[in-house]
Amino acid sequence: MKVTINDVAERAGVSIKTVSRVINNEPSVRTSTRERVMRAVEALNYRPNLAARNLAGTHTYSIAFIYDNPNAYYVIDMQNGILEACREQGYELLIHPGSGQRDTIHEELRKLVEQSRVAGLVLTPPFSETQEVIDTLKSLDVEFVRIISSEGCSQGEENCIEIDDEAAAFTITQHLLQLGHKRIAYLGGGSEHLSTHSRLTGYKHALQKAGLSFVEELVIEGEYSFDSGVAGATALLHSANPPTAIFAGNDEMAAGALFAARMLNIEVPQQLSIAGFEDSPFSRQTWPKLTTAHQPNEDIARCAAELVLERIQCRGSQEKEQQVRAKTDSNCRSFTPTLIVRDSSGPAVEEAINQQM
Repeated sequence: MKVTINDVAERAGVSIKTVSRVINNEPSVRTSTRERVMRAVEALNYRPNLAARNLAGTHTYSIAFIYDNPNAYYVIDMQNGILEACREQGYELLIHPGSGQRDTIHEELRKLVEQSRVAGLVLTPPFSETQEVIDTLKSLDVEFVRIISSEGCSQGEENCIEIDDEAAAFTITQHLLQLGHKRIAYLGGGSEHLSTHSRLTGYKHALQKAGLSFVEELVIEGEYSFDSGVAGATALLHSANPPTAIFAGNDEMAAGALFAARMLNIEVPQQLSIAGFEDSPFSRQTWPKLTTAHQPNEDIARCAAELVLERIQCRGSQEKEQQVRAKTDSNCRSFTPTLIVRDSSGPAVEEAINQQM
Protein backbone atom coordinates (compact mmCIF):
# COMPACT_ATOMS: atom_id res chain seq x y z
CA MET A 1 0.00 0.00 0.00
CA LYS A 2 1.29 3.43 -0.94
CA VAL A 3 2.46 5.60 1.96
CA THR A 4 0.66 8.95 2.14
CA ILE A 5 1.35 12.27 3.83
CA ASN A 6 -1.36 11.32 6.34
CA ASP A 7 0.72 8.31 7.40
CA VAL A 8 3.77 10.50 7.97
CA ALA A 9 1.75 13.03 9.97
CA GLU A 10 0.28 10.29 12.16
CA ARG A 11 3.66 8.66 12.82
CA ALA A 12 5.33 11.99 13.62
CA GLY A 13 2.41 13.19 15.73
CA VAL A 14 1.96 16.44 13.79
CA SER A 15 -0.52 17.97 11.36
CA ILE A 16 -0.47 17.34 7.61
CA LYS A 17 0.39 21.01 7.03
CA THR A 18 3.45 20.66 9.26
CA VAL A 19 4.68 17.68 7.23
CA SER A 20 4.21 19.71 4.06
CA ARG A 21 6.17 22.63 5.53
CA VAL A 22 9.05 20.29 6.34
CA ILE A 23 8.96 18.80 2.83
CA ASN A 24 9.07 22.30 1.37
CA ASN A 25 11.96 23.17 3.70
CA GLU A 26 10.12 26.17 5.14
CA PRO A 27 11.96 27.94 7.98
CA SER A 28 8.89 28.29 10.22
CA VAL A 29 9.25 24.82 11.76
CA ARG A 30 11.04 24.00 14.99
CA THR A 31 14.23 21.97 14.61
CA SER A 32 12.93 19.19 16.88
CA THR A 33 9.70 18.94 14.88
CA ARG A 34 11.57 18.93 11.57
CA GLU A 35 13.78 16.07 12.78
CA ARG A 36 10.77 14.08 13.99
CA VAL A 37 9.03 14.45 10.63
CA MET A 38 12.15 13.49 8.69
CA ARG A 39 12.59 10.37 10.82
CA ALA A 40 9.00 9.40 9.96
CA VAL A 41 9.62 10.11 6.25
CA GLU A 42 12.70 7.86 6.26
CA ALA A 43 11.08 5.10 8.33
CA LEU A 44 8.09 4.93 6.00
CA ASN A 45 10.16 5.51 2.85
CA TYR A 46 7.74 8.27 1.92
CA ARG A 47 8.07 9.98 -1.47
CA PRO A 48 6.13 13.28 -1.56
CA ASN A 49 4.05 14.07 -4.62
CA LEU A 50 3.37 17.46 -6.15
CA ALA A 51 0.13 17.94 -4.17
CA ALA A 52 1.97 17.46 -0.90
CA ARG A 53 4.61 19.97 -1.92
CA ASN A 54 1.95 22.49 -2.92
CA LEU A 55 -0.08 22.07 0.27
CA ALA A 56 2.09 24.52 2.17
CA GLY A 57 3.28 26.40 -0.89
CA THR A 58 1.31 29.56 -0.11
CA HIS A 59 2.75 31.25 2.94
CA THR A 60 0.38 31.73 5.85
CA TYR A 61 -0.30 35.34 6.78
CA SER A 62 -3.08 35.13 9.37
CA ILE A 63 -3.16 35.53 13.15
CA ALA A 64 -6.26 34.31 14.98
CA PHE A 65 -7.73 36.17 17.95
CA ILE A 66 -9.63 33.76 20.21
CA TYR A 67 -11.98 35.17 22.82
CA ASP A 68 -15.06 34.47 24.92
CA ASN A 69 -15.92 37.64 26.83
CA PRO A 70 -19.35 39.32 27.06
CA ASN A 71 -17.71 42.76 27.37
CA ALA A 72 -17.80 44.36 23.90
CA TYR A 73 -15.38 47.14 24.89
CA TYR A 74 -12.79 44.57 26.01
CA VAL A 75 -13.09 42.66 22.73
CA ILE A 76 -12.82 45.82 20.60
CA ASP A 77 -9.73 47.05 22.46
CA MET A 78 -8.05 43.66 22.12
CA GLN A 79 -8.97 43.44 18.46
CA ASN A 80 -7.56 46.91 17.72
CA GLY A 81 -4.28 46.15 19.47
CA ILE A 82 -3.73 42.89 17.58
CA LEU A 83 -4.78 44.46 14.29
CA GLU A 84 -2.24 47.25 14.68
CA ALA A 85 0.60 44.74 15.09
CA CYS A 86 -0.65 42.60 12.19
CA ARG A 87 -0.88 45.54 9.80
CA GLU A 88 2.69 46.58 10.55
CA GLN A 89 3.97 43.16 9.44
CA GLY A 90 1.52 42.41 6.62
CA TYR A 91 -0.55 39.79 8.44
CA GLU A 92 -4.30 39.42 8.37
CA LEU A 93 -6.39 39.11 11.54
CA LEU A 94 -8.89 36.28 11.91
CA ILE A 95 -11.40 36.96 14.70
CA HIS A 96 -12.78 33.76 16.23
CA PRO A 97 -15.27 33.98 19.12
CA GLY A 98 -15.53 30.82 21.17
CA SER A 99 -18.66 28.78 20.63
CA GLY A 100 -19.55 28.97 24.31
CA GLN A 101 -19.01 25.21 24.64
CA ARG A 102 -15.78 25.34 26.60
CA ASP A 103 -15.50 21.57 26.82
CA THR A 104 -15.19 21.35 23.01
CA ILE A 105 -13.21 24.52 22.23
CA HIS A 106 -9.94 22.57 21.88
CA GLU A 107 -11.41 20.57 18.99
CA GLU A 108 -12.81 23.77 17.50
CA LEU A 109 -9.32 25.29 17.51
CA ARG A 110 -7.80 22.11 16.07
CA LYS A 111 -10.08 22.43 13.04
CA LEU A 112 -9.33 26.14 12.78
CA VAL A 113 -5.57 25.55 12.62
CA GLU A 114 -5.71 22.53 10.32
CA GLN A 115 -8.25 23.94 7.87
CA SER A 116 -7.26 27.60 7.62
CA ARG A 117 -4.19 29.74 6.95
CA VAL A 118 -3.47 30.45 10.62
CA ALA A 119 0.20 30.87 11.54
CA GLY A 120 -0.37 31.83 15.16
CA LEU A 121 -2.99 32.59 17.78
CA VAL A 122 -3.59 35.11 20.56
CA LEU A 123 -5.71 33.60 23.35
CA THR A 124 -7.65 35.52 25.99
CA PRO A 125 -9.35 34.16 29.13
CA PRO A 126 -10.85 31.72 29.78
CA PHE A 127 -9.38 29.87 26.77
CA SER A 128 -5.85 31.04 27.60
CA GLU A 129 -6.33 29.32 30.98
CA THR A 130 -7.73 26.02 29.65
CA GLN A 131 -5.20 23.18 29.74
CA GLU A 132 -6.89 21.17 26.98
CA VAL A 133 -6.60 24.17 24.65
CA ILE A 134 -2.91 24.62 25.49
CA ASP A 135 -2.16 20.91 24.98
CA THR A 136 -4.03 20.86 21.66
CA LEU A 137 -2.15 23.85 20.25
CA LYS A 138 1.19 22.39 21.36
CA SER A 139 0.38 19.14 19.57
CA LEU A 140 -0.41 21.11 16.39
CA ASP A 141 3.02 22.76 16.52
CA VAL A 142 1.54 26.23 16.03
CA GLU A 143 2.71 29.39 17.77
CA PHE A 144 0.38 30.95 20.32
CA VAL A 145 0.55 33.56 23.08
CA ARG A 146 -1.66 33.57 26.16
CA ILE A 147 -2.99 36.75 27.79
CA ILE A 148 -3.51 35.63 31.36
CA SER A 149 -3.67 36.62 35.01
CA SER A 150 -0.19 36.40 36.56
CA GLU A 151 -0.94 33.40 38.77
CA GLY A 152 -1.70 31.30 35.68
CA CYS A 153 1.70 31.81 34.06
CA SER A 154 4.50 29.48 35.15
CA GLN A 155 7.88 30.96 35.96
CA GLY A 156 10.01 31.02 32.82
CA GLU A 157 7.07 30.45 30.48
CA GLU A 158 7.83 32.34 27.29
CA ASN A 159 4.46 32.69 25.59
CA CYS A 160 2.53 34.61 28.26
CA ILE A 161 1.50 38.22 28.60
CA GLU A 162 0.70 38.59 32.30
CA ILE A 163 -1.76 40.92 34.02
CA ASP A 164 -1.17 41.45 37.74
CA ASP A 165 -4.82 41.41 38.80
CA GLU A 166 -3.95 40.71 42.42
CA ALA A 167 -1.82 43.83 42.85
CA ALA A 168 -4.43 46.01 41.15
CA ALA A 169 -7.26 44.64 43.31
CA PHE A 170 -5.15 45.22 46.41
CA THR A 171 -4.68 48.88 45.40
CA ILE A 172 -8.39 49.45 44.73
CA THR A 173 -9.43 47.86 48.03
CA GLN A 174 -6.76 49.83 49.87
CA HIS A 175 -8.14 53.04 48.34
CA LEU A 176 -11.60 52.23 49.72
CA LEU A 177 -10.12 51.34 53.10
CA GLN A 178 -8.28 54.66 53.24
CA LEU A 179 -11.64 56.38 52.75
CA GLY A 180 -12.79 54.75 55.99
CA HIS A 181 -14.79 51.84 54.57
CA LYS A 182 -14.75 48.65 56.63
CA ARG A 183 -17.58 46.69 55.01
CA ILE A 184 -16.35 46.40 51.43
CA ALA A 185 -18.07 43.92 49.12
CA TYR A 186 -16.51 42.20 46.11
CA LEU A 187 -18.53 41.38 42.98
CA GLY A 188 -16.47 38.86 41.03
CA GLY A 189 -16.70 37.43 37.53
CA GLY A 190 -17.21 33.75 36.80
CA SER A 191 -15.16 31.18 38.70
CA GLU A 192 -13.75 29.91 35.38
CA HIS A 193 -11.70 33.12 35.10
CA LEU A 194 -8.37 33.23 36.95
CA SER A 195 -8.76 37.00 37.15
CA THR A 196 -11.75 36.51 39.48
CA HIS A 197 -9.60 34.53 41.92
CA SER A 198 -6.60 36.86 41.58
CA ARG A 199 -8.68 39.96 42.27
CA LEU A 200 -10.36 38.24 45.21
CA THR A 201 -6.91 37.40 46.60
CA GLY A 202 -5.80 41.03 46.30
CA TYR A 203 -9.01 42.14 48.00
CA LYS A 204 -8.43 39.70 50.87
CA HIS A 205 -4.82 40.77 51.32
CA ALA A 206 -5.82 44.43 51.58
CA LEU A 207 -8.40 43.59 54.25
CA GLN A 208 -5.87 41.49 56.13
CA LYS A 209 -3.26 44.25 56.04
CA ALA A 210 -5.85 46.68 57.45
CA GLY A 211 -6.60 44.26 60.31
CA LEU A 212 -10.09 43.41 59.05
CA SER A 213 -11.63 39.96 58.85
CA PHE A 214 -12.78 38.48 55.56
CA VAL A 215 -16.59 38.22 55.48
CA GLU A 216 -17.76 35.60 53.01
CA GLU A 217 -21.26 37.11 52.77
CA LEU A 218 -19.72 40.22 51.19
CA VAL A 219 -18.46 38.26 48.16
CA ILE A 220 -20.79 37.45 45.26
CA GLU A 221 -19.81 35.62 42.08
CA GLY A 222 -21.19 37.01 38.83
CA GLU A 223 -20.46 37.02 35.10
CA TYR A 224 -18.57 40.22 34.24
CA SER A 225 -21.78 41.73 32.85
CA PHE A 226 -24.04 44.71 33.60
CA ASP A 227 -27.01 42.52 34.55
CA SER A 228 -24.80 40.48 36.86
CA GLY A 229 -23.68 43.69 38.57
CA VAL A 230 -27.29 44.77 39.06
CA ALA A 231 -28.27 41.41 40.57
CA GLY A 232 -25.23 41.13 42.83
CA ALA A 233 -25.43 44.68 44.15
CA THR A 234 -29.18 44.41 44.74
CA ALA A 235 -28.65 41.30 46.86
CA LEU A 236 -25.88 42.98 48.86
CA LEU A 237 -27.81 46.18 49.45
CA HIS A 238 -30.90 44.27 50.61
CA SER A 239 -28.89 42.31 53.19
CA ALA A 240 -29.30 42.89 56.93
CA ASN A 241 -25.89 44.56 57.16
CA PRO A 242 -25.13 46.03 53.72
CA PRO A 243 -21.68 47.21 52.61
CA THR A 244 -20.65 50.86 52.46
CA ALA A 245 -18.48 50.15 49.40
CA ILE A 246 -18.57 47.73 46.47
CA PHE A 247 -15.53 46.69 44.43
CA ALA A 248 -16.76 45.17 41.15
CA GLY A 249 -14.72 42.83 38.96
CA ASN A 250 -15.09 45.05 35.90
CA ASP A 251 -16.64 48.37 34.89
CA GLU A 252 -19.79 46.80 33.44
CA MET A 253 -20.53 45.16 36.79
CA ALA A 254 -19.73 48.43 38.56
CA ALA A 255 -22.17 50.26 36.27
CA GLY A 256 -24.76 47.61 37.16
CA ALA A 257 -24.09 48.20 40.87
CA LEU A 258 -24.53 51.93 40.31
CA PHE A 259 -27.87 51.26 38.60
CA ALA A 260 -29.01 49.05 41.51
CA ALA A 261 -28.11 51.77 44.03
CA ARG A 262 -30.08 54.34 42.06
CA MET A 263 -33.14 52.06 41.95
CA LEU A 264 -32.93 51.79 45.76
CA ASN A 265 -32.50 55.56 46.17
CA ILE A 266 -29.00 55.11 47.57
CA GLU A 267 -26.73 58.01 46.72
CA VAL A 268 -23.25 57.37 45.30
CA PRO A 269 -20.76 58.23 46.72
CA GLN A 270 -22.53 59.93 49.66
CA GLN A 271 -23.96 56.67 51.01
CA LEU A 272 -22.20 54.01 48.95
CA SER A 273 -18.85 53.96 47.17
CA ILE A 274 -18.40 51.88 44.01
CA ALA A 275 -15.20 50.96 42.14
CA GLY A 276 -14.76 49.00 38.91
CA PHE A 277 -11.88 47.50 36.94
CA GLU A 278 -10.42 48.05 33.41
CA ASP A 279 -11.16 51.76 32.78
CA SER A 280 -13.44 50.95 29.86
CA PRO A 281 -15.71 53.62 28.31
CA PHE A 282 -18.36 52.45 30.78
CA SER A 283 -16.35 54.04 33.59
CA ARG A 284 -16.57 57.47 31.95
CA GLN A 285 -20.15 57.23 30.67
CA THR A 286 -21.85 56.71 34.03
CA TRP A 287 -22.85 59.34 36.55
CA PRO A 288 -21.00 59.65 38.75
CA LYS A 289 -17.94 58.55 36.78
CA LEU A 290 -16.41 55.36 38.11
CA THR A 291 -13.29 54.95 40.18
CA THR A 292 -11.51 52.04 38.51
CA ALA A 293 -8.19 50.40 37.59
CA HIS A 294 -6.80 51.32 34.18
CA GLN A 295 -5.96 48.17 32.22
CA PRO A 296 -4.34 49.06 28.85
CA ASN A 297 -6.05 46.36 26.79
CA GLU A 298 -4.90 47.67 23.40
CA ASP A 299 -1.27 47.73 24.56
CA ILE A 300 -1.60 44.27 26.08
CA ALA A 301 -3.07 42.86 22.87
CA ARG A 302 -0.51 44.57 20.64
CA CYS A 303 2.28 43.15 22.80
CA ALA A 304 0.79 39.65 22.54
CA ALA A 305 0.50 39.92 18.75
CA GLU A 306 4.05 41.23 18.39
CA LEU A 307 5.32 38.33 20.48
CA VAL A 308 3.49 35.66 18.48
CA LEU A 309 4.66 37.23 15.19
CA GLU A 310 8.27 37.22 16.39
CA ARG A 311 7.97 33.60 17.48
CA ILE A 312 6.63 32.68 14.02
CA GLN A 313 9.45 34.46 12.22
CA CYS A 314 12.25 32.96 14.32
CA ARG A 315 11.11 29.32 14.19
CA GLY A 316 13.89 26.93 13.29
CA SER A 317 16.64 29.32 14.38
CA GLN A 318 17.90 28.86 17.93
CA GLU A 319 19.81 32.14 17.76
CA LYS A 320 16.69 34.10 16.79
CA GLU A 321 14.64 32.30 19.45
CA GLN A 322 17.15 33.40 22.09
CA GLN A 323 16.91 36.98 20.82
CA VAL A 324 13.13 36.91 21.18
CA ARG A 325 13.45 35.54 24.73
CA ALA A 326 15.88 38.30 25.68
CA LYS A 327 13.63 40.96 24.17
CA THR A 328 10.40 39.74 25.74
CA ASP A 329 12.03 39.19 29.14
CA SER A 330 12.79 42.92 29.31
CA ASN A 331 9.75 44.20 27.41
CA CYS A 332 5.96 44.26 27.94
CA ARG A 333 5.66 40.81 29.49
CA SER A 334 3.72 41.99 32.56
CA PHE A 335 1.12 44.69 33.07
CA THR A 336 -0.20 46.03 36.39
CA PRO A 337 -3.45 48.03 36.10
CA THR A 338 -3.24 51.41 37.85
CA LEU A 339 -5.78 53.14 40.11
CA ILE A 340 -7.93 55.89 38.57
CA VAL A 341 -9.87 57.83 41.22
CA ARG A 342 -13.08 59.44 39.99
CA ASP A 343 -16.41 60.49 41.50
CA SER A 344 -17.94 57.16 42.57
CA SER A 345 -15.79 56.69 45.68
CA GLY A 346 -15.98 58.86 48.77
CA PRO A 347 -15.62 58.81 52.57
CA ALA A 348 -17.55 56.14 54.45
CA VAL A 349 -20.70 57.17 56.29
CA GLU A 350 -21.50 54.46 58.83
CA GLU A 351 -25.05 53.12 58.91
CA ALA A 352 -26.12 55.46 56.09
CA ILE A 353 -27.69 52.69 54.03
CA ASN A 354 -29.25 50.90 57.01
CA GLN A 355 -31.01 54.07 58.08
CA GLN A 356 -32.53 54.51 54.63
CA MET A 357 -33.51 50.91 53.83
